[in-house]
Amino acid sequence: METQICLDGVNKFYGTKQALKDIDLTIPQGMFGLLGRNGAGKTTLMKVMATLLPVNSGEIDICGVPVTNAAKVRRMIGYLPQDFSMYGNMTVYEAMDYLGVLSGLSKQERRKRIPTLLERVNLQNNHRTKVKAMSGGMRRRLGIAQAILHDPKVLIVDEPTAGLDPEERVRFRNLLCEMAEERIVILSTHIVGDIEATCENIAIMDYGEILFKGTVMELLALAEGSVYTAEISKMELEQIKQEYLVTGQLVQGSHVMVRFLLREPMQELFDGATPCEVNVEDAYMYLMYRERGDASCF
Repeated sequence: METQICLDGVNKFYGTKQALKDIDLTIPQGMFGLLGRNGAGKTTLMKVMATLLPVNSGEIDICGVPVTNAAKVRRMIGYLPQDFSMYGNMTVYEAMDYLGVLSGLSKQERRKRIPTLLERVNLQNNHRTKVKAMSGGMRRRLGIAQAILHDPKVLIVDEPTAGLDPEERVRFRNLLCEMAEERIVILSTHIVGDIEATCENIAIMDYGEILFKGTVMELLALAEGSVYTAEISKMELEQIKQEYLVTGQLVQGSHVMVRFLLREPMQELFDGATPCEVNVEDAYMYLMYRERGDASCF
């Protein structure tokens, strides 16, 4: 059985509002990043892949199985929504056992898999902890454990690191990378750093459309030669913002270190501006401005 997801001409409407517009995408095995600001259509796209929403037109194949065969597709997919929650008075083990029953696992299978998965997500010492007493990071790890309880070929996670502290965020990203060694993992987020740290292949969405699909290196190449830094006075900052797309600023006494993008190729530079290495955030902002002419997020 092939291990990839193929979307061809997928459209989705909510009444008269079009949430997905002619989505063509191939997602291979490994970590795949779906990046876009809130409201871009990422959650809708994941829900149609997980058979939670029907499409209005187009085709989706999950590892060779049409998404219209919902029962078979659901056996292959693990899904962690952004707002994952469980009954607060259940312990971690009870929650896993309950979800295992709902997944159709036998008692013997549950007894074998649950301790192994809790150890994998570093919750083996919390099996008696009640869900309501868990931190946000612990609940996300529990969410991952339940999502792979039935050993799916595809794992879909929606904004998994939102609200986590830096240490939990790094731990959670590392866990997802481990999971991706043996399955497709789709990471949907608006946090550029999560994509940069984990994904080789990505797609960028906005207003229900795919603006970019390819590798991170291909995305970085789009902004090559357009990213600069400079040390300026505080008095010059507002003028620089009017002429360039400022992506970062660090005040140092009476001076400011700015990082900025050119609004157009070969734009004239001021004295002291020096080119610097492009990162994913630079390339993302550059793409959004190039495609949408949108400087409101700078």
